[in-house]
Amino acid sequence: MSSKSRIEISPQGDFTWNSLSGRSVRLTPTAIQSLSELERTWLQEVAFNRLHQDYDLGCQITIPKDGQKRKKSLRRKLDSLAKEKNKDKECIPQAFGMALSQVIANDRTHRQRQDGLRQDPPHREEHKDPSDLVSSILQFATKRSTNKELSSSNSSLSSTSETANESTSPNTPEAAPRARRRGGMSVDSITDLDNNQSRLLEALQLSLPAEAPSKKEKHRDKRLSLNPIYRQVPRLVDSCCQHLEKYGLQTVGIFRVGSSKKRVRQLREEFDRGVDVQLDEEHSVHDVAALLKEFLRDMPDPLLTKELYTAFINTMLLDCEEQWSATQLLVYLLPACNSDTLHRLLQFLSTVANHAHDSQDKDGQEVTGNKMTSLNLATIFGPNLLHKQKSSDKEFSVQSSARAEESTAVIAVLQRMITTFHSLFMVPPDLQNEVLMTLLETDPDVVDYLLRRKESGRVAIGGSFLPEREALIQ
Repeated sequence: MSSKSRIEISPQGDFTWNSLSGRSVRLTPTAIQSLSELERTWLQEVAFNRLHQDYDLGCQITIPKDGQKRKKSLRRKLDSLAKEKNKDKECIPQAFGMALSQVIANDRTHRQRQDGLRQDPPHREEHKDPSDLVSSILQFATKRSTNKELSSSNSSLSSTSETANESTSPNTPEAAPRARRRGGMSVDSITDLDNNQSRLLEALQLSLPAEAPSKKEKHRDKRLSLNPIYRQVPRLVDSCCQHLEKYGLQTVGIFRVGSSKKRVRQLREEFDRGVDVQLDEEHSVHDVAALLKEFLRDMPDPLLTKELYTAFINTMLLDCEEQWSATQLLVYLLPACNSDTLHRLLQFLSTVANHAHDSQDKDGQEVTGNKMTSLNLATIFGPNLLHKQKSSDKEFSVQSSARAEESTAVIAVLQRMITTFHSLFMVPPDLQNEVLMTLLETDPDVVDYLLRRKESGRVAIGGSFLPEREALIQ
C-alpha cells in the first residue's frame, strides 16, 4: 500500500483515513449527488461486483449506458419518417420521446442561450476557440502556482486545484459540443494539456475503472471530474414538480383526475420548441400532472432502464432484509442523469404521499388530504418508470397472468423507493471505502484531494463551494 496515504480502521469498525496533512477523515453516509463524477463511476463498478457476490437475482445484470442507441420500434420508425417529410427546424422536439441525456443536453443549450441573452447579445461570441479556453486555464494555473505551492513534492492536490476546479463550472464557455458528457464540470480541457506545462495540471489527471484493453483504448480520451457533476434533471420534470409542490399537494386525486388534452398538448409543444415555459397558478394542477406523466411515459428508455428491469422486480424474491439493499445497489448502477432525475421525482412523490391524509393546520383547521398514498402513486407511476417494452392490448391479454404478476412487483418496487427515498441515495461508508481503496492503487493524490473535500464537508456546485447538506438541494 502506498506510503502517501493509508487506511486505518478503528476498533469500532469505523472507516477512517489519514490524509497527507495528517488529519483523520472518517467516512460517513454520503448522498450520491455529493460524490465526484469519478467516485460515482467507480461506485457503479463496486455496486456491480457486490450484487454478483452477495445476491442471487436470477438474471444477468449489466451497467446501463448513458444515451446508448436503441433499436427503434415500428411506431417510432413511422414517427421518424413523418418528421423527415415535415422537416422544420422549429418542429424538432426538445423534450418528448428522446433519450434523457439528449433532453438534458438540449436544456443546457437552452440555458446557455438564455444566459447569453441576459448579458450583452451584440458582443457575445457564439463559438469559442478551444485554444482560448486552454490558454486562459493555463494562464490562471501558472499565476496561481506562483502564489501557492502544492502540498506534496510529486503534485498531490492542494487548495490550488480546488480553485482550478471552480473555474471549470457550467458557466465556462465550452470548447466543443458536449452532448455525451456527463454534466458541466468536466476537466477535459485541462487534462489534455502537456503535463510539463504545469504541475497543477499534472495533479488533475484522472482515472477510469479497470476495463478490458479494447475498452480502455476506446475510452482513453475520456476524463472524469473530481467534483460532483452538475445536477442532471430535465427542466420539464423540475418545473412540473415545483409547480405541483406549490399548488397541488392538497388537490384530491392528483394524477387521477382528468386534464384538458388541448392545454396539455399546448404545454407539450412549448417545451418541445424550447420555449422558456413558466408554470404558475394560472396553470391547472391536473394539466401539469398529466404533462409530467406524458414525459415519463414517452421516454424511449424507462427511467429505471430496460437493462435493470428483471433485476429490479426480482428483488421481491429476496428476503425482506435483502430487498432494500439490493434495490439500493441497482440504483447505484443507473447513469447519472437517470439517478438524478429519479432522485428529484421520488423527492416529489414522497412529498405528495406525506400529504395524502387529512390533517390540521396551525390554527386547528382541518386540511383535506390528497388521498394519494405511496401505493396509489406507485400504481400510477410504476409502469412508466419500470418496464421492458410497451405491449399492445392483444399481447397483454395473451400473457395476462405473467404480466399481472410482474405489474404487482413493479408497483411494490416503486412503493419501496418512495417510502425509503431519504436513505435510498445515501452511500454507506463501506462502499465509499471500497471506491477509495481501488483509486488508491493508481491515484493516491486524487484520493488525498477527495479526502480533504470530505474533511471540509464542502462540495463544488456551479463554480462555488457549498456545505454538503446545502449542495444536495441545489
